[in-house]
Order: sequence, then C-alpha cells, then structure tokens
Amino acid sequence: MRGWWREISGLVLPVDCGGCGTPRTPLCEECAGALYGTAARRARPVPEPAGLPVVHAAAPYADAVRAVLLAHKERGALGLARPLGVALAGAVRAGLPRSAREAGPLLLVPVPSARRAVRERGHDAARRIALAAAGELRRTGMEARALPVLRQWRAVADQSGLTARGRVANLAGALEVAAGGGRLLEGGRAVLVDDLMTTGASLVEAARALRAAAGLRFPGPMQLSAAVVAVPPLSFRMNRN
Repeated sequence: MRGWWREISGLVLPVDCGGCGTPRTPLCEECAGALYGTAARRARPVPEPAGLPVVHAAAPYADAVRAVLLAHKERGALGLARPLGVALAGAVRAGLPRSAREAGPLLLVPVPSARRAVRERGHDAARRIALAAAGELRRTGMEARALPVLRQWRAVADQSGLTARGRVANLAGALEVAAGGGRLLEGGRAVLVDDLMTTGASLVEAARALRAAAGLRFPGPMQLSAAVVAVPPLSFRMNRN
C-alpha cells in the first residue's frame, strides 16, 4: 500500500528538485549536471577488498548527488529513478570493453537490499534504478535487461556501525542466486549494479554469489563487472585516469 501511494502521489503532486529543492522539477539542470554531466570512470574503495570486480561510477557521493540518492531511496521520490538510471547506464557503458558493446545480452544484476529495509522504504531502490538503466541502454541501441536474481537468504547486522573489514565479514555468504536464476545468466555479460558503493563489501558478496551460481552451470571464468551511481569522493578522485 505504501509503495502504491508513492507511485500515485508522484504523478499528481507538485515536486521539487531532489538535489537542491528548486520547485516544480524533480531534477534541475544544475543537479542533473552533477549527477551525469561528467564521464563515468573507474572507482576503488580504500581499502579495496579482495574479490571486488572492476567498478565504474557516475559521480562522487556529495552535495546534490547525495541529496538525490537519499531523496529516491529514503524519501520515496520515485520520479528520480529515471535520471539515476541514466547516470547508472553511463557507468555501465564506461566499464564495458568495446567488443562487449555490440554483443549481448547485457544483464544488469542489482544488489538486493535487506527485506526489512525494503519494507520500511516501500520500494527496492537498486532494483528500480537497474530497470531504468536497462531501459536507457536499450534506448541507445544496446541489448540489456535488469535481472534481479540475487536475494538475501539470511539476516545480516546493520552495516552502518561496522568497519570495512567488519562489513565484509557481516555479509559473507549472505546472498544467493534464486532458484532458476543461474540459467538466466547463461550467454550474457553480467554487470552488478547498485546506487552507492562505500566499502565495496556488498559488491564483493554479490560477485561471490553470482560466480558460485555460474560455476555450477558452465565452465570457465564468468565475465563480471560492476557499476554504481556514486562513490565517496576519495574513491572517485583517486581514479581520474
């Protein structure tokens, strides 16, 4: 019911910019420029955990970008999913080798939120943005689709008070590919996607679960990369080249 009301209210009520509050626009020109106005590039958390796939990000997590992500995830500004998807699509493209841009299908696998968080927010932010990003990639001629096959099979502690090492330990073994999901991954290039990467722990665990499922079905290393909307400024600045 909560998610339904947010969908309807987003269509009929006036909105302000999720980044700066400019009235009557979900995202003003200036905040859109901060979100996807520069080229996406490689990002690395500090320290970088073992098992992290190559990650590309659209923007640093600061100022307007931070406000937009929080407005979408925590305050239910669902109209921001499309511009966030545009930003994520740019990060996906930046991480693909040229040969992969003509081959398909491209499978965007969102990192799942905890069930409790989804219930409290009324929506799954990463899944919604992944769907928008897949639509944007198709609009530009790429064969792409969102594939939400990952799920949490056990409860995990709140990550907010944990160190980088503690987050990796907390999430270890917590994700799995849903029944039948491994079959859906065959023949495509998987890209793990999320709205935000901080320590990289969630992406490490998601990559482990996907590789485990893929290894049960077909031999050879899995083609796997990751893309996110934003990372902390330090992770972004260190990878300008």
